[in-house]
Amino acid sequence: MNLGGILGSAAAAAIILMLTAGGALAHCDTLDGPVVSLAKEALQKGDVNIVLPWVAAEKEKEIQEAFDLAAAVRGKGTKEKELADRFFFETLVRVHREGEGAPFTGLKPAGLDLGPAIPAADKALETGEPGPLLKLIGEKVHAGIHKYYTEAREKKAHAGHNVEAGRAYVQAYVPYLHFVERLYNDAATPIAHGAGEGGHEGHAAPHPEPASGEPHGH
Repeated sequence: MNLGGILGSAAAAAIILMLTAGGALAHCDTLDGPVVSLAKEALQKGDVNIVLPWVAAEKEKEIQEAFDLAAAVRGKGTKEKELADRFFFETLVRVHREGEGAPFTGLKPAGLDLGPAIPAADKALETGEPGPLLKLIGEKVHAGIHKYYTEAREKKAHAGHNVEAGRAYVQAYVPYLHFVERLYNDAATPIAHGAGEGGHEGHAAPHPEPASGEPHGH
């Protein structure tokens, strides 16, 4: 298989890696994120069930109580409404993030730069068309593998000339191996809800044995 074919296969695998970065969790604590947006809808419609899917079943009582309190207070005036809404938003996001194994550090302002991957992932779900998302991720994977592969291949050709050349090869070979290994492991490891900011709690990537003649100790 040529390099283009290899990269094409790796592109799909890297989607999981790209979307499990910390930004995906941060997406849920912004004022224009999915959790707060649904919280606003729940308060407007008087229906707490709209947000309950975003918390664990054992946390429903806490959210119900916060919702009832906010609903009772928000009708007393403009200032009261702002405070009640904020209280409910913060409670909901905090409980949701606890379920993700992530800390709650306060609500973030709307309009934060989440990078291209998260908006593309959301748009794919909204439109039912994953093509642009696959293209976005695929281009990054292609570029990354090609960069590390090319550098390692070039250094390998001169590795036997002297110690410095051999060391230069090792310094290119190790990042190449780690980059490809990370892509594969993230693609092969299911992402569990509640895995926390690290993506895979307790997951340590295995290190394959180097091929004959390749540097050891990466």
